[in-house]
Amino acid sequence: MLHYKISPFSCQAHLFEVILTIQSPASNGQIIQLAAWIPGSYMIRDFARNIIKITAKGGEKPLKLTKLDKQRWQIEPCEDTIEVTYQVYALDLSVRSAWLDSQRGYFNGCSVFMQVLGQEDQPCKVKICAPQDHSNWRLATTLTRITAPKWGFGLYQADNYQHLIDCPVEMSNFKVLDFVIQDIPHYLVISGQYQCDESRLIKDLTQICQQQVSLFKGDLPLKQYLFLLLVVSDGYGGLEHLDSTSLIANRDDLPKQGLVEPDEGYIRLMGLCSHEYFHLWNVKRIKPAVFINPTLAEEVYTPLLWAFEGITSYYDDLALVRCKAISPQDYLDLIAKTVTRVIQGAGRLKQSIAESSFDAWTRFYKQDENAPNAIVSYYAKGMLVAFGLDILLREKNSSLDELMQILWLKHGKTGIGIEDNTIEQIVNKITQQDNTDFFKNYVYGTQELPLKDWFEKIGVEFNLTVKKGADLGAKIIDKAGKTQIIQTFDGGAAQLAGLTAGDEIVALGGIRINAENMNKTLSRYPFQQSIKVIAFRQGELIETDLMVLPAQENTVKLSLNKAYDGHWLG
Repeated sequence: MLHYKISPFSCQAHLFEVILTIQSPASNGQIIQLAAWIPGSYMIRDFARNIIKITAKGGEKPLKLTKLDKQRWQIEPCEDTIEVTYQVYALDLSVRSAWLDSQRGYFNGCSVFMQVLGQEDQPCKVKICAPQDHSNWRLATTLTRITAPKWGFGLYQADNYQHLIDCPVEMSNFKVLDFVIQDIPHYLVISGQYQCDESRLIKDLTQICQQQVSLFKGDLPLKQYLFLLLVVSDGYGGLEHLDSTSLIANRDDLPKQGLVEPDEGYIRLMGLCSHEYFHLWNVKRIKPAVFINPTLAEEVYTPLLWAFEGITSYYDDLALVRCKAISPQDYLDLIAKTVTRVIQGAGRLKQSIAESSFDAWTRFYKQDENAPNAIVSYYAKGMLVAFGLDILLREKNSSLDELMQILWLKHGKTGIGIEDNTIEQIVNKITQQDNTDFFKNYVYGTQELPLKDWFEKIGVEFNLTVKKGADLGAKIIDKAGKTQIIQTFDGGAAQLAGLTAGDEIVALGGIRINAENMNKTLSRYPFQQSIKVIAFRQGELIETDLMVLPAQENTVKLSLNKAYDGHWLG
C-alpha cells in the first residue's frame, strides 16, 4: 500500500506539501512521476513545473534524486521504506489543477500526487490535513473515508492510482445541498459568495439528473455523486470524474429568487451540470480503448472525441427540455446558436470532427488567431453530427438513445473500450444498412451538413438569415483606447486588405474608428468601393485599401412547425 499525506503548507504562498511513503520501492531505484495531463482535458499541462522543492530519505538517510526528464525522478536504490517530500505551487483557478489561498483549497490528484511507477495498482491511503487558522473549513471528495468524518479532514483511501487521481478535493467553508436519485445520495457543494433560490436549483438539478438516468434505463453505477461548484464573478467550465464533477460558473448564473422562466445564465448553468453528469456514463465508463489506464506522461490520441464530447453536448441541453426545465423554443434557440457558430467558421470546410478529435492536443486546446479559419470544434459540430445520427436512426424506428444504451451495456458496464469503428458498426446493425457515406462525409470528411433537411424531417423549420450591410470580416475589440483586430476571417474585407490580428485600426476613410461604429461606418459606403484604412502594426504606421463587402455572418433561427409530432423532444 502507498501512503500520501497532503497539507496546506502555506495558504499565503499557495503551497501544498505532499509526503509520499513507499514501503516496497523498486530494488534498482524507484522512479516516480507527476502527470503531464489530466483526463478530460486534452492538452499537455506539465504539472511537474509547479513542484517547488523535492527531497527523499530512506529511514533517516537522505537519498539522491536524479531527474530523468521534465516529470520523472529516480530515487537511488534503498531497501528501507522511502519517504518523498515535495511542495506544489497551487494558484490555478480552474477545474484542472490546484488552488490554495486564505479562502479556499482545491486539487486534482493529477496535479499533486506522484505516481509510483510499477505500483499503480496498489491501494492508496491519503491523509488530508486541515490548514491552520481555518477551523471553519470542511472537505468534500468522493475518496473512501476511513477515519475522516463526513465533510471532514482525515484519512481516506483509493483503490489504486487511477482512482486516486479521479477524486478531486474541495476545502473551504462551503455550502452543501443534497438530493437523492434511486437511493443514491447526490450532493451539490457550492464554494464562494452567492445568493440564489436553492430550492429551485435542487429541484431542477434533480429532474435533469433523473432524466439522464432514465435514458440509461435506470442504471446508475454509483454509491454517491458530488457536484463541486465554485461560483466566481466571471468564469465557466467543467471537468468530469468517475463519480463527481468540478464546475466553475458565474454567480449571476444561479437562479434568482422569484425567477419564473429560466434566463440565459441559468440555462447555461443547468446545461453545464447536465453535460458533466452525462459524462459519468459517456467517457468515464463508455470510453475509447486507448483511454483505459492511459499513460499520463504523453498524449493519447483518438479520433473519437466527437462522440464523447459531441454526443454529450447533444444530450446536455436535450435533457433540460425533456424534463421540462426549459421550453422547446429555448432548446431550439440553443441549437440555433451552435449551428450559427459552426457555419460562421471556415474551419468546418478544412478539418473533419475526427481530425479535430485527434488533433485536440495541438489545435483545439491551443487555438490562435487563425482558429476560426483552420479548425472546427468537435464539441459544436460533433453535437450537430450526433443530431444527424439521431435523425438517421429515427428513420429506422430507433434513436440515438438506443445507440447509447447499447454502448453502455456492451462497453460501459463491461469496461471494454470502444474502437474507432465501433459506433459505425452498431449503427449499421441497428439500421440493417451500410452507413459508410454518413460517417465518410460528416465524421471523417468536411462535407456540409444537410441541416435544413435533417430539421425538416422532424418538423422543425430552419431559417438562415444574412446580416444586412457591410462587415469588416474580423473580430475587433476596444482596449485601452485602441481598436485592435483579434481575428480575421477567410474571404473577409480585412483579410483581403492585408490586415491581420494585432493591427490597431486608427481611421477608416479619414474618420477615426472604434469597434462599436466600425460596421456602421462601413455600411455608409456602397459595396465594392475601396476606402483607405490607417492602422498601426507593431508600432509602425501602415495604410491599405479596403474593399467594402457585404456581411458574411449567417444566423440560424429554428422553430417547431405543424409537422412536429412531439417524439423528438419527448
